[in-house]
Amino acid sequence: MGRFDAKTIVLTGGGGGIGGATCRRLAAEGGRVAVMDLNLEAAEKVATEIRGAGGVAEAFRCDIADRASVDAAVAAVEAKLGPIAVLVNNAGWDIFKPFVKSTADEWQKLIAINLTGALNMHHAILPGMVERKYGRIVNVASDAGRVGSSGESVYAACKGGLISFSKTLAREHARHGITVNVVCPGPTDTALLSGFAAAAGNPEKLLEAFTRAIPLGRLGKPDDLAGAIAFLASDDAGFVTGQVLSVSGGLTMNG
Repeated sequence: MGRFDAKTIVLTGGGGGIGGATCRRLAAEGGRVAVMDLNLEAAEKVATEIRGAGGVAEAFRCDIADRASVDAAVAAVEAKLGPIAVLVNNAGWDIFKPFVKSTADEWQKLIAINLTGALNMHHAILPGMVERKYGRIVNVASDAGRVGSSGESVYAACKGGLISFSKTLAREHARHGITVNVVCPGPTDTALLSGFAAAAGNPEKLLEAFTRAIPLGRLGKPDDLAGAIAFLASDDAGFVTGQVLSVSGGLTMNG
């Protein structure tokens, strides 16, 4: 028996590093995983790997910033895999730039992907969870949203907003048997971090500085996040809601 046997799981950004690792982890524990991504080819690759390992997974293209795309994808998931029991909002995007050098178009893209996208997913999926009196939601934010991060002002604002939003939903929906928790990655070895470092102008120096600052002495790996997300998405965390967990190797230590 796995912790996610017979449960349908939606995971956005499922074709990426943290998303792919988490999809594989949840499928290995029995979940029926909907691998959602704007990049359908990347989602298909993850779903194919899961099926090859004996798991259940289907790929779905979804632009989380577009509500019509979200509604269509959610309907397709439920038609193919059944009612959604677990939602992991993982998709994200970032740029490295001081606020005064950023543009309004960049703000809008950051907000659309990192905040509005998560709102769309919650709004589409929560009603079904309320009706069934069961749900597990894990939102992937960032330590940038807890303590700030130079060069990531709007991204940090979005992630801070996602944390506050999650706590509010946790209060609103506890009576419906729904838990809402947040995982905050620190610097993690993914394509997003590589792009972020490249935009800083001296990627090797930045990544070296990150590594030196982490008490455990290394960058995070996608599997480090997958374990934390799996716990909060499972019934092992059935009495945990409204909480924020940093997975950062000790870089940030918040009470």
